[in-house]
Amino acid sequence: MERWHGPPSTEKETIRAQLLSAESQLRGLKERSSVQKRKIEELEARLASELAKAKSDAEKAKANTDAFVAVYRPDAEAAQVQAREADETANTRAHWVAELAKCRSRRETLEEIHARGFDLTEEIKKAKELEDDAEALASDDDDDGSKYGSKSGEEPDGEETAPEDNQET
Repeated sequence: MERWHGPPSTEKETIRAQLLSAESQLRGLKERSSVQKRKIEELEARLASELAKAKSDAEKAKANTDAFVAVYRPDAEAAQVQAREADETANTRAHWVAELAKCRSRRETLEEIHARGFDLTEEIKKAKELEDDAEALASDDDDDGSKYGSKSGEEPDGEETAPEDNQET
C-alpha cells in the first residue's frame, strides 16, 4: 500500500498561502472585533454617565417642583377659599337684592291701596322698615349683613297681609 505524501510542493505552497491568508483575515477580524468591543464599552460607559446625570437632573427638578408646590399651594388654597367666600357673598347679596325688590313692591302695593282710601299706615310703616333692612343688606357698602336686623322683629321675607279690619269705607 502506498502512503499518501500529500499534494506536490506547488500545491502545498498554494495551500500554505491560503492558510496564511485565512489566518491574516482572522487576525484582522479579531482586531476589528476588539476595536468594536472597546467602542461599545466606551458608549455604554458614556450612556451610563448620561443616564446618571439625567436621573440627577430629574431628582433636582422634582425637588424644585416640590418646593415650588409647597410654597404656592397655601396661596392657591387661600385663593380658592377667597373665591368661595366671594361667591357666597355674591349669592347673599343677590338674595337681599331680590328681597329688597319684593319689599318695595309690597310697600308700593300697600301705598296704592292706601291711596284708594284704606287705612294701611301701620302696614306701610312695617313694609318700609323691611325695605330699609333689605336695602342695607343688599348694599355693596357692607359685606357683613348680619348686623342689620328688622326693626319690626320680622324677617325681611316674612309675608304680612293687611288686615281686613283696617279698611276705611
